[in-house]
Amino acid sequence: MSEDAVEGLVTLQERVVNLIKQLNMPLVEVSIVIQNMLSPMLTSLEEHAATNNSVIPRLNKVKINRKKVKTSYRVQLGDIVEIYDISKFKISKRSKIIKYKPSRKEVDIYDDYILENNNNFMVINKPRGIAVQAGTKSFRNIIDVLKDSKYFKNTKPYIVHRLDKETSGVLIVAKTREYAQLFTSLFRIRKIHKTYIALTHGRISKDIKTLKDDLVTIDNGKKNVQKAVSHLRILKTSTDFSYVELNPITGRKHQLRKQLYNIGNPIIGDDKYFINKRADKIKFKSKKLLLHAYKIKFMINNIQYNFKAEYDKEFENFLKKNF
Repeated sequence: MSEDAVEGLVTLQERVVNLIKQLNMPLVEVSIVIQNMLSPMLTSLEEHAATNNSVIPRLNKVKINRKKVKTSYRVQLGDIVEIYDISKFKISKRSKIIKYKPSRKEVDIYDDYILENNNNFMVINKPRGIAVQAGTKSFRNIIDVLKDSKYFKNTKPYIVHRLDKETSGVLIVAKTREYAQLFTSLFRIRKIHKTYIALTHGRISKDIKTLKDDLVTIDNGKKNVQKAVSHLRILKTSTDFSYVELNPITGRKHQLRKQLYNIGNPIIGDDKYFINKRADKIKFKSKKLLLHAYKIKFMINNIQYNFKAEYDKEFENFLKKNF
């Protein structure tokens, strides 16, 4: 953006602020005034950015006396009105998104992971080490693999739930928008029941049958507290670790991993929720997260579906060696 253009916007900004200071109106009306004055300019900027593959930051930052206030607040004489500093306005280049292109060999390998395939949905045994969908930290992903397969020639895969990248096991992928919405609704009303198995550090007390936590997450700088509930059944224990079955009732991010960590028994191979990472690796020699989505069951049109995904060699070898 040229210096003249920036100077023009700054001058406009000063005029708007001076105008607001002289008015006794609700902040919502102030916002409308600002929007009407800046909208034509922003439209031109957006068109410019689109043709140059750029990104424009949001300009909706308005504070009164250095604080955010309700939209019903009336601006008073003497109030300090702050809006986006247009003099610092910059158009940044949009990061080029590189889509993952799986090889034909990798696409064909997934034939061995299919547990169910029909016209409406597919169920697979997701291997650990691959994300469900692409993200800022994940390039290789299941969705890009499946959409290039023979099973999705006339449609596309729809995500209806997620598994962590390092978690293996049962994953449902819808083939139609209608079934994607159906599965989403079933998950929301808790009519889809999932069972996980995990290997954890230490001996879990036999008295623990239910895990209840207030899990804290930070979203856009805001602290959120969510209730998390899971049922736990101990399958085997030893001096060094426990083999457990888990049924999450709620569906929070990293729920099982956080809850087991909270009781002092983190999952073996977890590099995010751990007590002594170096000691864990030396003692157990496992770099993989030993958490597996073992079973899933649900009912559609009075038909009961039950799917079970066998755990991989890493999980199997650990069990054989330690029991």
